[in-house]
Amino acid sequence: MNVLRLSLCLLLVPATALAQEDLLGELEKKADESPLPITATFKSTRIINGQSVETVKRNHLDFRISHRFGRLNSGAYEFFGLDQATMRLGFEYGLTDDLMVGVGRSGEQKAFDFFGKYKLLKQTPGRIPVSMTLFGSTVIRTQESFVPGETYSSTDRLTYTGQLLIARKFSERLSLQLSPTCLYRNKPELDGDGRILMALGVGGRLKVSRRVSINADYFYAFREKNDELPYYNSLAVGVDIETGGHVFQLHFTNSLGMIEKQFIGETTGSWGKGDIHYGFNISRTFSFNKKKKDAVPN
Repeated sequence: MNVLRLSLCLLLVPATALAQEDLLGELEKKADESPLPITATFKSTRIINGQSVETVKRNHLDFRISHRFGRLNSGAYEFFGLDQATMRLGFEYGLTDDLMVGVGRSGEQKAFDFFGKYKLLKQTPGRIPVSMTLFGSTVIRTQESFVPGETYSSTDRLTYTGQLLIARKFSERLSLQLSPTCLYRNKPELDGDGRILMALGVGGRLKVSRRVSINADYFYAFREKNDELPYYNSLAVGVDIETGGHVFQLHFTNSLGMIEKQFIGETTGSWGKGDIHYGFNISRTFSFNKKKKDAVPN
């Protein structure tokens, strides 16, 4: 009897080992088959004017130059806007793959902006249908006065912006985004404008070739109708061209300002009247990842 039991045990040991190997193999196979998050919903942290759901990668620095010329309808004397220009310089750094911070300085209103973005969700096939990113910024306007003859305190010069960026990459070619936005101005530019301004942004990207895409974004500001306020909703249309570590954005827009406070809340140009600005953004990314640097051959 003991011999029989021992024989049965010896026969069961290999079977058990094989079953465990099969189970481990199935688990590894399922892990390998788990869908990965969607990447490159947009190719830049901006669609055109507005923020995209994208963040700068960990230990990477994105140096951005944004240039906006005068209005095309300014005539030949102003060389159709090319004689007039304003610029913004910005630096954006990835603390992690999901968290970035940035700072910028705009010639328009001599404004400094400080901001952060955090990626809440990443679109994953079969699991998460959209990507979501939080954006928050503080802007201080250092221009001496908004209106000649009036004085402003330091707090009067501050504006705060909060956004929830929601995007989906429908295919390799098409990505769309919604951007619910809240602006809080300690002192609005004009007395008839409220301190709180709610807006909704819509943006998209259509890829037409490996390195070229058509982009557009539009922001609708929920203002009470007031004919004394010379403001319009912001619309921008342009082309993205990717070349290695650079992204060039060439565009037309009715907004002169290049930060949320300005293009969402203070756009005075109208597409219908020809108040269109030509502009471009240049983005150059630098890596401070030591391992990647070491891996590059001399």
